[in-house]
Amino acid sequence: MKPIRLAVITVSDRCSRGVTVDTTGPALLRLAEAELAAQVTTFICVPDEVPVIARQLRDLADGDDAPDLILTAGGTGLAPRDVTPEATLEVLERRHSGLMELIRRRCYEKTPRAYLSRGEAGTRGRTLILNLPGSERGATESLEALLDILPHAIETLRGDVQDDGREGATPTTGKVVRHEDAR
Repeated sequence: MKPIRLAVITVSDRCSRGVTVDTTGPALLRLAEAELAAQVTTFICVPDEVPVIARQLRDLADGDDAPDLILTAGGTGLAPRDVTPEATLEVLERRHSGLMELIRRRCYEKTPRAYLSRGEAGTRGRTLILNLPGSERGATESLEALLDILPHAIETLRGDVQDDGREGATPTTGKVVRHEDAR
């Protein structure tokens, strides 16, 4: 598999003003590099403002060098300035709520607060966008919850996987994925 090209956007008023140091974004970068062999293309910090967040997501996903995966960190809670999901919904072409459901389900055992995250997931073009919590622990645990399926999701989104390996299927791309649950 080609390396996953990754962009991380930390959404934080205080970090964007330099009042606090962002530890969440760098933690996500380290985890993605170590566990997904991801290549980081962009790492930025923006304030909790819908137009700013949406513009960054569009610019990245629509660019000539669009990443395969954009992770946002922060702005997914219940505070009045937590607007990352609203900005993301303005940008997504196709929602994928199942990914966020999986994060919440898998993270629940560690903390029931996982269900307080309003994060969204979906695609724009061939880029997968995931909203993760702003805390370092919440963000890394959320990403860890998807590590087993993200490579396949990215390959499928890229168009690299078209053949599921069912008996009798004729490969058309040369990339056949055999699923244990395929019948």
